[in-house]
Amino acid sequence: MRSTWRTLDPGLARDIALVCLADGVVGLSYGAISVGGGLDLWVPIAMSLLVFAGASQFLFVGIVAAGGSPIAATVAGLLVNSRHVAFGLAVSDVIGHGWRRALGSHVMTDENVAFALGQDELRHRRAAYWVCGIGIFVCWNAGVVVGALAGSVITDTDAFGLDAAFPAVLLALVLPSLKDKATRTAALAGSVVALAVTPFLPAGLPVLLALVGLLFYRPARTLEPA
Repeated sequence: MRSTWRTLDPGLARDIALVCLADGVVGLSYGAISVGGGLDLWVPIAMSLLVFAGASQFLFVGIVAAGGSPIAATVAGLLVNSRHVAFGLAVSDVIGHGWRRALGSHVMTDENVAFALGQDELRHRRAAYWVCGIGIFVCWNAGVVVGALAGSVITDTDAFGLDAAFPAVLLALVLPSLKDKATRTAALAGSVVALAVTPFLPAGLPVLLALVGLLFYRPARTLEPA
């Protein structure tokens, strides 16, 4: 791990630290909302350790708190998290094999995948992926424990603006990639699709349908020298 830290650029390490801190704050709100919504203390903690999928965990709690079936909440969570199939294919060379693949798959998040894909060399991608993934895992679970113990102290994330932290982090990660015209086109198409279906579909599904934007991705071709 020490050699991994040495591989990281100081600026990248700072960005990863800020992302981990932001996710810890979001985890705090998740723990508080879960317990405030009537779940036992151990439920959000166990889900964070074993499932470790923030969006799916929020969706699960929201459906159960609204009176929905735990089975329906689980299926919805699986649908939202199905985007990780594409993530896994994108970073398969980064994660490694054997126990590293199992552990790397568990700590896979939107953020550490984005950081990894933003690096040029394989060793830098691996360093970014593992440091960010493990850092978020630790900060998220620590935040969940604190939030769950706080109980009903923070019951409405809207009142504190905590609900905006997660999308703000993702937006900051995506912006550098939008310098490329092909990526901008695909992102715009996906955004239009997601916004169009949001009023009609359950939370999480519009994000999946935004993958339609990949159909509009046309990278510039480079001519091979004769």
